[in-house]
Amino acid sequence: MVIDSSVLKERALIKTIRRLAGSSPAGALMRGIGDDCAVLRIPRGSELLVTTDLCIENVHFRRAWHPASSVGHRCITRGLSDIAAMGGHPLACFLSLGLPESLPQSWVNGFLRGLLAQAGRFKIPLAGGDISSARQITADIIVTGQIPAGKAVLRSGARPGDRLYVTGLLGGSANTLKQLFAGKKIKPIRSNTHFYPTPRIATGAWLRERSLATAMIDLSDGLSVDLAHICEESRVTAIVEAKKIPVSRGADLELALHGGEDYELLFTASRRARVPARIAGITVAEIGEIRNRRDYSSAIQILGENGRVRPLPHRGWEHFARQF
Repeated sequence: MVIDSSVLKERALIKTIRRLAGSSPAGALMRGIGDDCAVLRIPRGSELLVTTDLCIENVHFRRAWHPASSVGHRCITRGLSDIAAMGGHPLACFLSLGLPESLPQSWVNGFLRGLLAQAGRFKIPLAGGDISSARQITADIIVTGQIPAGKAVLRSGARPGDRLYVTGLLGGSANTLKQLFAGKKIKPIRSNTHFYPTPRIATGAWLRERSLATAMIDLSDGLSVDLAHICEESRVTAIVEAKKIPVSRGADLELALHGGEDYELLFTASRRARVPARIAGITVAEIGEIRNRRDYSSAIQILGENGRVRPLPHRGWEHFARQF
């Protein structure tokens, strides 16, 4: 399909989005783009999951580094990863865009194709949204999902004695970003998880279906920060073993602990649970355990390869603390 690459025009943009997204009912979507609201069908006995994420130019991406398709892919993956962390299945997504008037239509087309291709992999429709002019590109993605009533895996379920696990490899996305900041040109290939991350939907659902995960979170801000969220909500502490952290090739322990944007799953399970080494084709590593909070002055401890235990600082992503 050939689409004019001139500057944006609102009505033409809406038509383009509708044409690319399609509006035929599918799955849970009874009515999509074309009315004031979308209409979703929620199966009896299920609960609705709703998550929203902002993707802002020069905060979450740079046009000089990230192709439009990667930005779209990353945008929806943020929401899909949240659904995975609850053990749910995605239903539909909604996209609101703030765009500079001078932005080429070709960039928007690339963004939409990246977003919709990722949505298609998980069989969810783009069910609606909004557009507006803005000084810089701003994308607000809402992803909805479903889960059997009362079965959502929360951050608050970890208990002393639980083992701590993580999927996949950590630090790869941060390593790519570190190289970009250093001025290195990196080809945005599909296998690079910084440009094209994969949400662990199947893994999260598998853990929930078997009632294995007692608490779970996705690693978007960095293990040190996201584990602290579990500890805070569960009112526990954790001890992590440095030698057990699965570090991505080219990265180091610091990037694996604090880098973020890996979109892997961090979860806890009872010490009696049998957690396999691979779930839905993804490796799983045991990296530590949950302890009673009153035994430690810090929320998280790390056992170094030298055998010493020290507090693990929170040095992952924090909004308002830094930008690209």
